[in-house]
Amino acid sequence: MKRSTLNATVAVGFVAVAIALLVARANPATAYESSVYAGTPTTAWLGFALALAIAVGTSLTCRGRQQGLGIGLGGFTVTAIASLPVIRNYYFAGMGDALSHLGWTRDIVAGTTAPHELFYPGLHSIASTLHFLGGVSVERALLVAMVVLFVPFVIFVPLVVRDIGGGGLAVGLAAIVSWIVLPVNNIATFMAVHTNSNALFVVPPVVFAVVAYLRRRSTIERLPFGVSPFSALIFLTGLALLLIHPQQMFNVVVFIGAISAVQFLARRRYDDHPMLEHPTTYVHTISLGGLFALWALGNERFRRAAVALATGLLSADIGGSAQVNQQGSSLTEIGGSLSEIFVKMFLDKAIVALVVGLFILVVWLGRSSLDAEAKSYVNYVALALFPLFGMFLVYFLGTPKMAFRQMGFIYVLVTILAGVALAQFVGGLSKTISTPGANAVTALVLGACLVLGLMTMFSSPLIYRSSQHVTESMMSGYEDGLEHGAEGVPYAGMGYDPYRYDHGINGLADGDTLSGATTATGSVNATVFSAGNYSGAYPTDEYYFVVTEWDRTRELRVYEELNYDAAAVEGLETEPTVNKVISNDEFTMYAVDSEP
Repeated sequence: MKRSTLNATVAVGFVAVAIALLVARANPATAYESSVYAGTPTTAWLGFALALAIAVGTSLTCRGRQQGLGIGLGGFTVTAIASLPVIRNYYFAGMGDALSHLGWTRDIVAGTTAPHELFYPGLHSIASTLHFLGGVSVERALLVAMVVLFVPFVIFVPLVVRDIGGGGLAVGLAAIVSWIVLPVNNIATFMAVHTNSNALFVVPPVVFAVVAYLRRRSTIERLPFGVSPFSALIFLTGLALLLIHPQQMFNVVVFIGAISAVQFLARRRYDDHPMLEHPTTYVHTISLGGLFALWALGNERFRRAAVALATGLLSADIGGSAQVNQQGSSLTEIGGSLSEIFVKMFLDKAIVALVVGLFILVVWLGRSSLDAEAKSYVNYVALALFPLFGMFLVYFLGTPKMAFRQMGFIYVLVTILAGVALAQFVGGLSKTISTPGANAVTALVLGACLVLGLMTMFSSPLIYRSSQHVTESMMSGYEDGLEHGAEGVPYAGMGYDPYRYDHGINGLADGDTLSGATTATGSVNATVFSAGNYSGAYPTDEYYFVVTEWDRTRELRVYEELNYDAAAVEGLETEPTVNKVISNDEFTMYAVDSEP
């Protein structure tokens, strides 16, 4: 294809994204949306689809400047999709940790908490800066900060593969795999205001710094005292990751520590090997590990998490298998199954992981066409997966949610290896059929994975999770309810503890930052409540019952009344012991008493 035709094709892709963004912006969310996918107009999705089709094709078949444009187009398109809550003017997004992060950011903005007093102040500091410099609300600043931290992922994954030496095809394939966003699993990692998840997208810059340090051994470019500029880059990116979330920083320490161990063994085992020419990472392992220890060990939250992990390991009923069985039973009751949810949420991950696993085996058997230098980098990453996977197993037995966060980090490294692995696969397939045929097969498979990955980037009823869209009506309803409620009367939700909203509205400077709110909160007993015994559904004789449009959508439509009966919710309107005290289009608060 002529260069002018390629340029015109890529230009069409960028225009398609621009039109999609304009259409999405012109159709903002005016009420609670259970799915950002359904809420975004079809025209916008057609624009995104066209842009991604062009990006996949040019990233696979072109090289040089044209490939760079294709990679840029794909990264821009995926970032635009990740930005849909911002583009479509969501007031806020996130019903769990996100509301607590909103409270911490409010504390920083109000001056009641200094950034360094938080365990991981990176996201909150970025949002506070956006709030002060851009004049946007704190809620919107956090959503924008989430997108800011996502961008390094789509930029640095192909850069890492280029530095590894996988070639132009590997760089293009790595970019495509990065657009699938494999680290997000919607169990413990999310495309949301969630610092642990946000930190995953900043891992590739650290890996890039490590690979650049190993690869560029020239003594010409040196900082004072002979320090390599890439060593400084490792420390700076590691520090940034520590401030966003220490768990992912610890994973980086394990990753670099594994490289150090491989280097040590290589020096004892070989007399002539590319690894012997690489500068050692011993100092980086010790210094970054020491930095993590100084930051984390003195923090009470870290100590509580460590205690929770130890408790989980000693308790037979806390492990991941018990939770999987419970979730499987619940899915069956509402017409789903574990196999269905696996296909939707993990099939793309499984396919990529299988390709990477087979590729590592081929490398270790000496059957790959990679040169010795590239094999060294592949071995560094592949061998680092062993201790990281061991940590996954420990988490799975102790605190399963942490296990799926660990899986997110593992998939960052898998995404990087996938570029090199798929390039080897395409090269082998080209010898069997033809280069255009191999490219076509690869494009179809990766295209299907890309669609599946982007369809599950956000929570939606497709994966039996309603969107965590927070509307202004919900927030104002909670604000009025928490402000005007009678003193000493607790607040209860429908399968949801309202204390998170207390965090988001009032901050956490004066409250328990881990497990409670400034006002007593909880959740009503589903069985008792559904039987119509409203006063007996909560331990106290008097309480406020809060229900939002999100609660109704999740419990009555997505979960199909698995826990709460719609008739019981409707019965609140006529129950003598229940009085409606606050109400708007998407929020209702009832005062429940044991006596009429």
